[in-house]
Amino acid sequence: MSEESQEDQEAPGSGIPLVFGRLLKRLRVQAGVDRAELGRRTGYSAATITSYEVGRRIPNAKFIGRADEVLDAGGMLADFIEDMEKAQYPAFFRDAARLEKEAVGWHVYDALLINGLLQTEDYARTVFTMRRPLLDEATIEQRVAARLARQEIFQRKSAPTMSFVMEEALLHKGWGGPAVMRGQLEQILLIGQRRNVEIQVMPNECEEHAALFGTFTLIDTAKGRRIGYADAHKGSRLYSDTQTVREMEERYSLLRAQALRPRKSLALVEKLLGET
Repeated sequence: MSEESQEDQEAPGSGIPLVFGRLLKRLRVQAGVDRAELGRRTGYSAATITSYEVGRRIPNAKFIGRADEVLDAGGMLADFIEDMEKAQYPAFFRDAARLEKEAVGWHVYDALLINGLLQTEDYARTVFTMRRPLLDEATIEQRVAARLARQEIFQRKSAPTMSFVMEEALLHKGWGGPAVMRGQLEQILLIGQRRNVEIQVMPNECEEHAALFGTFTLIDTAKGRRIGYADAHKGSRLYSDTQTVREMEERYSLLRAQALRPRKSLALVEKLLGET
Protein backbone atom coordinates (compact mmCIF):
# COMPACT_ATOMS: atom_id res chain seq x y z
CA MET A 1 0.00 0.00 0.00
CA SER A 2 1.36 3.45 -0.91
CA GLU A 3 2.11 6.08 1.71
CA GLU A 4 -0.80 8.20 0.49
CA SER A 5 -3.16 5.21 0.62
CA GLN A 6 -2.09 4.56 4.19
CA GLU A 7 -2.71 8.19 5.12
CA ASP A 8 -6.18 7.96 3.59
CA GLN A 9 -7.12 5.50 6.33
CA GLU A 10 -7.57 8.46 8.68
CA ALA A 11 -11.22 8.71 9.73
CA PRO A 12 -13.03 11.06 7.35
CA GLY A 13 -14.89 14.17 8.36
CA SER A 14 -18.29 15.20 7.08
CA GLY A 15 -20.26 18.00 5.45
CA ILE A 16 -18.67 20.88 3.54
CA PRO A 17 -15.10 20.13 4.73
CA LEU A 18 -15.37 16.59 3.32
CA VAL A 19 -16.72 17.83 -0.02
CA PHE A 20 -13.93 20.38 -0.23
CA GLY A 21 -11.35 17.74 0.71
CA ARG A 22 -12.46 15.35 -2.01
CA LEU A 23 -12.29 18.12 -4.61
CA LEU A 24 -8.86 19.18 -3.37
CA LYS A 25 -7.55 15.63 -3.71
CA ARG A 26 -9.05 15.18 -7.18
CA LEU A 27 -7.51 18.42 -8.44
CA ARG A 28 -4.15 17.59 -6.84
CA VAL A 29 -4.04 14.14 -8.43
CA GLN A 30 -5.07 15.53 -11.82
CA ALA A 31 -2.28 18.10 -11.57
CA GLY A 32 0.26 15.36 -10.77
CA VAL A 33 1.23 16.99 -7.47
CA ASP A 34 1.82 14.86 -4.39
CA ARG A 35 0.89 16.00 -0.89
CA ALA A 36 4.44 16.88 0.10
CA GLU A 37 4.84 19.13 -2.94
CA LEU A 38 1.48 20.83 -2.40
CA GLY A 39 2.47 21.34 1.22
CA ARG A 40 5.79 22.93 0.24
CA ARG A 41 4.11 25.27 -2.23
CA THR A 42 1.38 26.36 0.17
CA GLY A 43 3.39 26.40 3.39
CA TYR A 44 1.88 23.35 5.10
CA SER A 45 2.99 19.83 5.95
CA ALA A 46 1.94 16.75 3.97
CA ALA A 47 0.10 15.55 7.10
CA THR A 48 -1.93 18.76 7.15
CA ILE A 49 -2.81 18.32 3.47
CA THR A 50 -4.01 14.80 4.31
CA SER A 51 -6.25 16.15 7.07
CA TYR A 52 -7.71 18.70 4.65
CA GLU A 53 -8.36 16.04 2.02
CA VAL A 54 -10.25 13.74 4.36
CA GLY A 55 -12.22 16.62 5.83
CA ARG A 56 -10.77 16.33 9.32
CA ARG A 57 -9.39 19.87 9.41
CA ILE A 58 -10.77 23.07 7.98
CA PRO A 59 -8.30 25.11 5.90
CA ASN A 60 -8.16 28.87 6.13
CA ALA A 61 -8.77 31.28 3.28
CA LYS A 62 -5.04 31.80 2.69
CA PHE A 63 -4.44 28.09 2.05
CA ILE A 64 -7.52 27.73 -0.15
CA GLY A 65 -6.53 30.67 -2.30
CA ARG A 66 -2.95 29.47 -2.68
CA ALA A 67 -4.02 25.87 -3.44
CA ASP A 68 -6.43 27.18 -6.08
CA GLU A 69 -3.48 28.90 -7.78
CA VAL A 70 -1.02 26.00 -7.43
CA LEU A 71 -3.49 23.45 -8.81
CA ASP A 72 -4.82 25.82 -11.48
CA ALA A 73 -8.33 25.19 -10.15
CA GLY A 74 -9.87 28.23 -11.84
CA GLY A 75 -11.72 29.30 -8.69
CA MET A 76 -13.28 25.92 -7.90
CA LEU A 77 -11.48 25.80 -4.56
CA ALA A 78 -11.71 29.54 -3.89
CA ASP A 79 -15.50 29.27 -4.17
CA PHE A 80 -15.43 27.33 -0.88
CA ILE A 81 -13.80 30.10 1.16
CA GLU A 82 -17.01 31.58 2.59
CA ASP A 83 -18.52 28.16 3.36
CA MET A 84 -15.33 26.97 5.03
CA GLU A 85 -15.15 30.10 7.18
CA LYS A 86 -18.66 29.33 8.41
CA ALA A 87 -17.85 25.66 9.00
CA GLN A 88 -14.94 26.39 11.33
CA TYR A 89 -17.25 27.79 14.03
CA PRO A 90 -19.97 26.09 16.07
CA ALA A 91 -23.39 26.73 14.53
CA PHE A 92 -24.48 29.06 17.34
CA PHE A 93 -21.53 31.44 16.75
CA ARG A 94 -21.53 31.66 12.94
CA ASP A 95 -23.74 34.72 12.63
CA ALA A 96 -21.74 36.55 15.29
CA ALA A 97 -18.48 35.54 13.58
CA ARG A 98 -19.72 37.03 10.32
CA LEU A 99 -20.56 40.32 12.05
CA GLU A 100 -17.25 40.29 13.90
CA LYS A 101 -15.30 40.27 10.63
CA GLU A 102 -16.94 43.53 9.51
CA ALA A 103 -17.57 45.25 12.85
CA VAL A 104 -16.41 48.81 13.51
CA GLY A 105 -17.03 48.37 17.24
CA TRP A 106 -16.86 45.31 19.52
CA HIS A 107 -17.70 45.60 23.23
CA VAL A 108 -17.71 42.56 25.52
CA TYR A 109 -18.44 41.52 29.08
CA ASP A 110 -17.00 38.17 30.22
CA ALA A 111 -17.58 36.29 33.46
CA LEU A 112 -16.67 32.65 32.72
CA LEU A 113 -13.62 32.76 30.41
CA ILE A 114 -11.04 35.19 29.13
CA ASN A 115 -12.57 36.41 25.88
CA GLY A 116 -11.66 34.41 22.77
CA LEU A 117 -10.18 37.47 21.09
CA LEU A 118 -7.71 37.79 23.97
CA GLN A 119 -6.84 34.12 24.41
CA THR A 120 -3.43 32.61 23.77
CA GLU A 121 -3.15 29.37 21.84
CA ASP A 122 -2.34 27.42 25.03
CA TYR A 123 -5.26 28.91 26.97
CA ALA A 124 -7.66 28.23 24.10
CA ARG A 125 -6.49 24.64 23.82
CA THR A 126 -6.95 24.19 27.58
CA VAL A 127 -10.51 25.54 27.35
CA PHE A 128 -11.50 23.24 24.49
CA THR A 129 -9.82 20.25 26.14
CA MET A 130 -11.91 20.78 29.29
CA ARG A 131 -15.12 20.97 27.27
CA ARG A 132 -17.80 18.40 28.15
CA PRO A 133 -18.95 16.33 26.36
CA LEU A 134 -15.37 15.70 25.27
CA LEU A 135 -14.26 16.99 21.88
CA ASP A 136 -12.04 14.79 19.72
CA GLU A 137 -8.47 15.95 19.04
CA ALA A 138 -9.19 17.04 15.47
CA THR A 139 -12.12 19.21 16.59
CA ILE A 140 -10.03 20.74 19.36
CA GLU A 141 -7.29 21.73 16.91
CA GLN A 142 -9.91 23.03 14.48
CA ARG A 143 -11.54 25.18 17.16
CA VAL A 144 -8.17 26.49 18.39
CA ALA A 145 -7.15 27.47 14.85
CA ALA A 146 -10.48 29.20 14.29
CA ARG A 147 -10.18 31.12 17.55
CA LEU A 148 -6.68 32.33 16.73
CA ALA A 149 -7.78 33.31 13.22
CA ARG A 150 -10.40 35.60 14.75
CA GLN A 151 -7.62 37.64 16.30
CA GLU A 152 -6.75 38.98 12.86
CA ILE A 153 -9.30 41.65 13.81
CA PHE A 154 -6.45 43.43 15.61
CA GLN A 155 -4.47 43.66 12.36
CA ARG A 156 -7.16 45.34 10.28
CA LYS A 157 -6.11 48.49 8.49
CA SER A 158 -9.19 50.29 9.83
CA ALA A 159 -9.07 48.91 13.35
CA PRO A 160 -12.43 48.66 15.12
CA THR A 161 -12.98 50.29 18.51
CA MET A 162 -12.88 47.50 21.07
CA SER A 163 -13.54 47.26 24.79
CA PHE A 164 -13.52 44.33 27.17
CA VAL A 165 -14.83 44.09 30.73
CA MET A 166 -13.86 40.91 32.56
CA GLU A 167 -14.22 39.56 36.06
CA GLU A 168 -11.07 39.69 38.16
CA ALA A 169 -11.63 36.06 39.19
CA LEU A 170 -10.75 35.00 35.64
CA LEU A 171 -7.23 36.34 36.12
CA HIS A 172 -6.70 34.12 39.16
CA LYS A 173 -7.78 30.85 37.55
CA GLY A 174 -5.06 28.25 37.23
CA TRP A 175 -6.42 26.59 34.09
CA GLY A 176 -3.63 24.88 32.19
CA GLY A 177 -1.09 25.55 34.94
CA PRO A 178 1.11 28.56 35.84
CA ALA A 179 2.88 28.75 32.47
CA VAL A 180 -0.40 28.93 30.56
CA MET A 181 -1.82 31.63 32.81
CA ARG A 182 1.44 33.58 32.76
CA GLY A 183 1.30 33.64 28.97
CA GLN A 184 -2.36 34.64 29.10
CA LEU A 185 -1.69 37.57 31.41
CA GLU A 186 1.12 38.71 29.13
CA GLN A 187 -1.25 38.54 26.17
CA ILE A 188 -3.83 40.70 27.94
CA LEU A 189 -1.18 43.31 28.71
CA LEU A 190 0.06 43.29 25.13
CA ILE A 191 -3.35 43.70 23.54
CA GLY A 192 -4.41 46.22 26.18
CA GLN A 193 -1.69 48.59 24.96
CA ARG A 194 -3.29 48.93 21.53
CA ARG A 195 -4.76 52.37 20.91
CA ASN A 196 -8.11 50.99 19.77
CA VAL A 197 -8.51 48.60 22.73
CA GLU A 198 -9.60 49.24 26.31
CA ILE A 199 -9.56 46.43 28.87
CA GLN A 200 -11.25 46.81 32.25
CA VAL A 201 -11.36 44.46 35.21
CA MET A 202 -14.39 44.11 37.48
CA PRO A 203 -12.74 43.80 40.92
CA ASN A 204 -13.74 41.01 43.28
CA GLU A 205 -14.55 43.50 46.02
CA CYS A 206 -17.00 45.49 43.88
CA GLU A 207 -20.26 45.93 45.83
CA GLU A 208 -22.46 46.63 42.80
CA HIS A 209 -22.75 44.70 39.56
CA ALA A 210 -24.91 45.52 36.54
CA ALA A 211 -24.61 42.19 34.73
CA LEU A 212 -25.44 39.37 37.10
CA PHE A 213 -27.45 37.61 34.39
CA GLY A 214 -24.52 36.65 32.17
CA THR A 215 -22.07 37.62 29.49
CA PHE A 216 -22.93 39.53 26.33
CA THR A 217 -21.45 41.49 23.43
CA LEU A 218 -22.43 44.72 21.68
CA ILE A 219 -21.51 44.88 17.99
CA ASP A 220 -21.34 48.09 15.95
CA THR A 221 -21.77 47.54 12.22
CA ALA A 222 -20.37 49.62 9.35
CA LYS A 223 -23.97 50.62 8.54
CA GLY A 224 -24.41 52.33 11.90
CA ARG A 225 -26.45 49.59 13.57
CA ARG A 226 -25.78 48.19 17.02
CA ILE A 227 -26.54 44.51 17.58
CA GLY A 228 -26.48 42.52 20.81
CA TYR A 229 -25.18 39.00 21.21
CA ALA A 230 -25.87 36.88 24.28
CA ASP A 231 -23.84 33.74 24.87
CA ALA A 232 -25.74 30.94 26.58
CA HIS A 233 -25.61 27.14 26.67
CA LYS A 234 -26.92 25.93 23.28
CA GLY A 235 -29.02 29.06 23.03
CA SER A 236 -26.72 31.91 22.01
CA ARG A 237 -28.41 34.46 19.77
CA LEU A 238 -28.27 37.89 18.21
CA TYR A 239 -30.62 40.72 19.16
CA SER A 240 -31.44 43.66 16.92
CA ASP A 241 -34.66 44.98 18.49
CA THR A 242 -34.28 48.43 20.01
CA GLN A 243 -35.47 47.57 23.53
CA THR A 244 -33.17 44.60 24.09
CA VAL A 245 -30.15 46.40 22.65
CA ARG A 246 -30.82 49.45 24.83
CA GLU A 247 -31.00 47.22 27.90
CA MET A 248 -27.63 45.73 26.99
CA GLU A 249 -26.18 49.20 26.38
CA GLU A 250 -27.36 50.34 29.79
CA ARG A 251 -25.82 47.31 31.50
CA TYR A 252 -22.55 47.78 29.66
CA SER A 253 -22.35 51.49 30.51
CA LEU A 254 -22.89 50.70 34.19
CA LEU A 255 -20.33 47.88 34.06
CA ARG A 256 -17.67 50.19 32.68
CA ALA A 257 -18.42 52.72 35.42
CA GLN A 258 -18.23 50.02 38.12
CA ALA A 259 -15.05 48.37 36.84
CA LEU A 260 -11.49 49.57 37.31
CA ARG A 261 -10.39 52.12 34.74
CA PRO A 262 -8.26 50.73 31.87
CA ARG A 263 -4.92 51.94 33.27
CA LYS A 264 -5.62 50.53 36.73
CA SER A 265 -6.91 47.31 35.17
CA LEU A 266 -3.66 46.75 33.28
CA ALA A 267 -1.71 47.62 36.43
CA LEU A 268 -3.59 44.85 38.25
CA VAL A 269 -2.85 42.37 35.46
CA GLU A 270 0.83 43.34 35.62
CA LYS A 271 0.83 42.85 39.41
CA LEU A 272 -0.70 39.40 39.07
CA LEU A 273 1.81 38.52 36.36
CA GLY A 274 4.62 39.38 38.73
CA GLU A 275 3.13 37.02 41.31
CA THR A 276 2.88 33.97 39.00
